[in-house]
Amino acid sequence: MNDATPRTPGPDPSKPASRANPLVDGPILPTLVGLAWPNMIALSTQSIAVVAETSFIGMIGTEALAAMALVFPTIALTQMMSAGAMGGGVSSAISRALGAGNEVRARTLALHALAIGVTVGIAMSLIFFSFRAPLFALLGGKGTVLTLAVQYAGAFFSGALAVWVFNTLVSVVRGTGNMRLSSASVITVAAIQIVLGAILSLGLLGAPRLGLVGIALGQVTAHALGAIALLWHLTSGGARLRLGFAGARPDPAMFFDILKVGAVACLSPIQSILVVVILARLAADYGTTALAGFGIGIRLELLLVPIAFAIGVACVPMVGMAIGAGLIDRARRVAWTGATLAGALIGSIGILVAWQPWLWGRIFTADAAVLGAVDTYLGIAGLGFPAYGFGLCLYFASQGSGRILGPVLGNTVRLAVVLAGGWLLVRHQGSFAALAWLIAAAMLAYGCATAFFVWMTRWGPRPTRT
Repeated sequence: MNDATPRTPGPDPSKPASRANPLVDGPILPTLVGLAWPNMIALSTQSIAVVAETSFIGMIGTEALAAMALVFPTIALTQMMSAGAMGGGVSSAISRALGAGNEVRARTLALHALAIGVTVGIAMSLIFFSFRAPLFALLGGKGTVLTLAVQYAGAFFSGALAVWVFNTLVSVVRGTGNMRLSSASVITVAAIQIVLGAILSLGLLGAPRLGLVGIALGQVTAHALGAIALLWHLTSGGARLRLGFAGARPDPAMFFDILKVGAVACLSPIQSILVVVILARLAADYGTTALAGFGIGIRLELLLVPIAFAIGVACVPMVGMAIGAGLIDRARRVAWTGATLAGALIGSIGILVAWQPWLWGRIFTADAAVLGAVDTYLGIAGLGFPAYGFGLCLYFASQGSGRILGPVLGNTVRLAVVLAGGWLLVRHQGSFAALAWLIAAAMLAYGCATAFFVWMTRWGPRPTRT
């Protein structure tokens, strides 16, 4: 229900008034845009890195593109869980603590967040490294494509811990509202990733030509350097929230405050990647050319996530601090404003590529058959992008409230639509175009379901009985 939970008691009026906080007191849209634009630039740079890497892979060959389509969901899951899901839980907990004026708690939460990032990063790396060969075979990988996929994933997950640590530290910085530093860090890492990826994959400047392995090594090396730089900053005197490890002790309450959002939020990217995996498996039945075209097309969909992410993570400290200060109505208005903005931006891109799909496909390949598959995919699936962007931003914004179950259930609806539609597609031997229509329908279901569940969810403190 769209609750009208009363504002919780504010600061004691007998105490001196603190300096105004624009995240709590400022106008919503201008403040949101001011926080979002550094993220937008940073994540656009990150998207450019992904596009550049795909271009490098395209130079290697069609089989490499097909291998990328198999591995990319696992790499995307690593990024989405560490930066968007668990990272959102980190930013949410820290922003709520700062909104309530408890800086000591915020500092302690940051240390516990780092412990979670290291633990989950190691566990996830071991799982995907150990089971990469049977996983990609299950997804339809065969012959050279399977061999390349195994090599690519092996190199990436050997150092994926660096990705988890970097994204955790960036989330700590975002939770304080310092979007410029977090954005500068992402931009720098993306730039290093592009340069190293080009050198190591294509054998430039006398380096060995490592192909897909070179792409993976560029990714993990860039994130490792970024993690070291951020850790140095957060332990120095210049950070807004300075970390100190002396005397630190584990506190279950601190872990719970992060995991009650982050752990539940992780279910959403898992479902998203399951959707991509199921669709990739369906696309593989149409042949290597169709799988390569699908890989290029699905990359655009996943590259649009940073736009919703940029706006959504700008919502997180605004929503979290408003919740901490008892401004429940403001927190909800921030979420709806951000979701509308994200839906409009991503929808515009979707409509453009649905109208002129060649604008995207020709960046990566000149193969006419692959381009035909890309055109079919984007010409239909692009119509579902507005609803996808709207729902995705609500997912991130809801993390600030500490109530994330609704958006997770919205993604469950999307997964159910894909499962049911995929079963019908196989049963009736549907065309590749039918697969694209299924993708568009699932996006529409996701946006509508997420909006409904968020509207029905009560934010703020639960009412107590007297």
